[in-house]
Amino acid sequence: MSWKAPRLTMLMASLALVLSLSGEALAQSAAPKRIAASQPGTDVYILSFGLWGPQSVFESEAKGAARVLESSLKTRNRTIVAFNSKRSSGATPRTIRRAVQNVRQVIEPDDVLVFFLTSHGTPDGAALVAKGYEMLVTPEDVRQLLQESGAHYRVVIVSACYSGVFAEELADQRTLVITAAAADRPSFGCRDGATWTYFGDAFFNRAMRGEGRLDVAFQKARSLVTRREEREGFDPSKPQIAGGSEVLARLAERDKDSARQTCRSARAGARAAC
Repeated sequence: MSWKAPRLTMLMASLALVLSLSGEALAQSAAPKRIAASQPGTDVYILSFGLWGPQSVFESEAKGAARVLESSLKTRNRTIVAFNSKRSSGATPRTIRRAVQNVRQVIEPDDVLVFFLTSHGTPDGAALVAKGYEMLVTPEDVRQLLQESGAHYRVVIVSACYSGVFAEELADQRTLVITAAAADRPSFGCRDGATWTYFGDAFFNRAMRGEGRLDVAFQKARSLVTRREEREGFDPSKPQIAGGSEVLARLAERDKDSARQTCRSARAGARAAC
């Protein structure tokens, strides 16, 4: 899903300029989307963005990924999905930042933010193309957005060529990064009219359905992608996973808490799978 970006330096600077706009200016540009407030324990918030408007697969993948993540991570009413299409511009720097600010208003320290981007990519970042916009979302841009979200625990998933650059730049103990490709490799499946890219199909549509453990789903997805690329004669994209030890521990503890609550709520011990 590679993309040759003309005037690359200028396009990157344009995104940085828009992201630096004051919160007051952004507040005047769009009404806030209502998302559920955090409850005691660990809640999961999801931001899913399809950045490349000219091909519908990225809109489809942003929507589909959000649905699967909601189901697998057991969260409701805490998701914002935005996308660009041939007719509309829903995932712009302003709307992306506004979504991040909406999360900041409700997220608590124990909660987890999942930040998903799907688009074409370059070795410098993921392309954002919509009416009036042609620029890159770089790892540094995502770092800024994550900081602004207020999330202490973060999952970044990027489905794009060369997306391993996000893993190299962003992964740490509290930031789990999953990417469709290594930093020096393309990924595949960006066809107009398709429902998923190759990685999106393997990770969200197949591995994550019924699987709440992101690292386990990734291992399954990497095998699926590799086998498909081999069958179709492509060089391996080498999907990446990095960092996130504290994030995975937080989500695992959340699952244990949920299981304990189920046991406490059961009327008889024989009916509880404890």
